[in-house]
Amino acid sequence: MIKIGMMIGDRYEILEKIGTGGMSDVYKAKDHKLNRSVAVKVLKQEFGENANFVSKFRIEAQAAAGLMHPNIVNVYDVGEEGGIHYIVMELVEGITLKKYIEKKARLSVKEAVSIAIQVSMGIEAAHNHHIIHRDIKPQNIIISKEGKVKVTDFGIAKAATSNTITSNVMGSVHYTSPEQARGGYSDEKSDIYSLGITMFEMLTGRVPFNGETTVAIAIKHIQEEMPSPREYVSEIPVSVEQIVCKCCQKSPDRRYQSMGELIADLKQSLIDPDGDFVKVIDPDEEASTRMITDRDMARIKRQSDRRDSMDEVMRLKKDNSHVYEDDEDEEEDDEDEDWDEDEDDEDYDPKMEKITTILAVVAALLIGCIVIFFVGRAFGVFRFGADADGDGQEASAEQVEMIRVVGMNVDDAKRALLELGLTPEIQYEVNTNYAEGTVLRASVQDGLMIDKNTVIVMTVAQGEDGVTVPAVTGKSEEEAVSMLEKEGFVVSVTQSYDASVESGYVISQSPEADTTAPSGSSVTLRVSQGTEDTKVRVPNVVGLTEEDATVNLVESGLSVGTVTTVSNEDASLTDKVCYQSYSVGSYVEQGTAVDLKISTGPEEVTYRYSEGIAAPTEDPDYRGGMSVNVTVTTADGTQLLSTQTSTFPVVVNYTGIKSPSGTVTFRFTVEHEAAATPNPETGELIPGEASTEEKTVTREVNFTQE
Repeated sequence: MIKIGMMIGDRYEILEKIGTGGMSDVYKAKDHKLNRSVAVKVLKQEFGENANFVSKFRIEAQAAAGLMHPNIVNVYDVGEEGGIHYIVMELVEGITLKKYIEKKARLSVKEAVSIAIQVSMGIEAAHNHHIIHRDIKPQNIIISKEGKVKVTDFGIAKAATSNTITSNVMGSVHYTSPEQARGGYSDEKSDIYSLGITMFEMLTGRVPFNGETTVAIAIKHIQEEMPSPREYVSEIPVSVEQIVCKCCQKSPDRRYQSMGELIADLKQSLIDPDGDFVKVIDPDEEASTRMITDRDMARIKRQSDRRDSMDEVMRLKKDNSHVYEDDEDEEEDDEDEDWDEDEDDEDYDPKMEKITTILAVVAALLIGCIVIFFVGRAFGVFRFGADADGDGQEASAEQVEMIRVVGMNVDDAKRALLELGLTPEIQYEVNTNYAEGTVLRASVQDGLMIDKNTVIVMTVAQGEDGVTVPAVTGKSEEEAVSMLEKEGFVVSVTQSYDASVESGYVISQSPEADTTAPSGSSVTLRVSQGTEDTKVRVPNVVGLTEEDATVNLVESGLSVGTVTTVSNEDASLTDKVCYQSYSVGSYVEQGTAVDLKISTGPEEVTYRYSEGIAAPTEDPDYRGGMSVNVTVTTADGTQLLSTQTSTFPVVVNYTGIKSPSGTVTFRFTVEHEAAATPNPETGELIPGEASTEEKTVTREVNFTQE
C-alpha cells in the first residue's frame, strides 16, 4: 500500500497523489539520488495479484523505457517492491491538448499543424522502435509550460513483431481506427488514423463522429464517410484538409504509410498551404465505406461491454500544473485507461454494482453540464469559434463576470465597467420615476461571464428636458470635442485601432447622434488610432536546416525569400542556415521575406609546393655525390615525394595540397674510415675496422597558398 512519505526503491520519496486511472495511480515523488522531481505510476493493489494485469503493466514499462525522444514523456526506471509494481517517469508540468482545445474552442491552422508535427515526431520515434501507441488522443498529448509537445501514456502500446497483432482494446472510441473498432489487425497506420482525428478536433473544436453509445460511435468509424473539416471551418487550407482526410481513410493502405511521409506533408503545408501536393488516392472497393456485418456488430458490442466494465471511477484532480489525467469533460463517459482486458472479467463482478452507480451519477452530471452549456450558448454566455467574433477567428479573450449596474449612477457604472475591461455605451430614456443619471437596465445580465472589451449598453434615466446630441462621427477629435462641449456635454475619449478610419478621427459616439441626453452628461467618443501595428519579431533560424527554418519563419508570420549557398568557416553549420537577412529580435511587417544562406561548410583552401630541394648540408658529414633518400610529407600525413638521388637540387611541383606546411626528410649513409692505433710496445701503427652510420636530416617547409 502506497502512503505519502514512504520511500520505494530506496530512492523515491512519495510526496503526493496527482492522478488515478483505471489500473494505476500516479504520484509525485522526489528522486533523492538525482535530486529531482519525478512521477511514479503504481499498479493498483487489486490488480497486483493478477498475473495478466501485472504482465500488461510490465509490457507498458518495457515498451516506454526503450523510447527517448523530446516529444515523448521519458521513462526513467521500472521496479517492483513488496508487491508494488511501479514505473518512474518524467514529471511534466503543463496542460493536456484536450484542455487546451477546450480553452481556445479551436486552434489556428498554424498552431494545429505545428502541434501535429511534434506529435508525429514522437510517434515516429516509437514506430522506429517497433512500438505502436494504439491510444493517440488529445488527452494523451501534453503541452508543457515551455511549449514543448509530448506524447504520454503508452498504456496499451505493445512491441510490434512480425506476427499479426490483434488487440481486444477499443481505445478511446472517438479516436479509434476502423480496424481497431472491428477488433482486427492494427499497426502503425492505426496511430496515423487516430492522429488524423486529433488534428480534426484541433482544427474544428469537435470530433467527426459522435453518438449516444460507444458502439454507435464505433459503427460510424466503420460505416460513415469522414466529414471534411472545411465543412465546419471554411478557412482551413486545402492542403491541410487533404492531409486530415488522407490520415482518416477507412482502409489503412490508403493512409500515409509512415509518420515520415505525414511530417513531410505537414511541413510543406506551412510553406504552401494552398498547394496540391498531397497524394490522395481515391478509395477502391476495398477502401470504400462498407456495411457492418452481424459478426462485426457482435464483436464491437462484446468489446464495448468489456471496456465499460472497467470504466474509470476515479479522475485526476483538476490541477493543470500536473497533467497525468484523463479528461473529465468528454461528451461521452467512455475515455478510460485503455488496458487490454482478458476474457476472465468475471473476477471483478463484485465491483460492478458500485461502478454502475458511479457511472450513472457521472452521466447525470454530464447531461446537466451539456444542458447548461447549450442554454448558456443560446444566451451568448459561451461563445466559440466563428460565433465569438463574427469573422471566424477563435475566441481566446479573457472573460470577466458582469457586475450589477442597475440602480447605480451612470458615471460610477462607467468607471466600474472600464475597470473590468468592458466598454460602456449610454442611451437615455425619459423616466421621472428615478433620479436623473440612474442606470435603468443593461444589455448584459449581471453574473454572466463575458469576454473583455464586450460593449455594455446602459439605458439611463433622464428628465423630460434634454439636449439633442450632435453627430460627430467621422469628425476629428478636436472638432467633435468642441461641438459637444458647446452643447454642454462632458466628453470622454477612448481609443482603438481601425484601419477604415483615419487616425485621430471619431469612429463612434455614445449616446448616438440625434438622441437626447441631459445637459452636463457624459458623451463617450471612440477615436481611431489608425491601422494596428502588425509587425512581428524575427526569430533566430541560424543553425537550423532550411526546412526547419522555413517552418519557424512561417509560424512567426514571415516568409522565406532568396535561399543561396555559401561557404562558412564554422563546420558545425554545414548544410544549415548560416545567415538571415534580418537580425534576430528585430520587428518587421507580417509577410516580410527573409533571405537565407545555407552553409556548404568551410571554404577549401589549397596550397602548392614548387621549388628545388637543396642538399642536406645541415649535417657536416654530408658530402656531395652521396646517395640520399628524400621524402616530402604534409602536416596531415600525405606523402608527396619519396625518391633516391645523389643530385641536388631536387625540383618538385605539387598543387592542391590541403595542409599549409610539411616536412622534408633526408636519409643517407656515412662511411667512416678505420683509424690506426699505435702499438705501445713497438710503436707500430695497427689498422682499425671501417664503420658506417645512418644519418637523418629533417627540414620544415611552408607551402604557398594557391
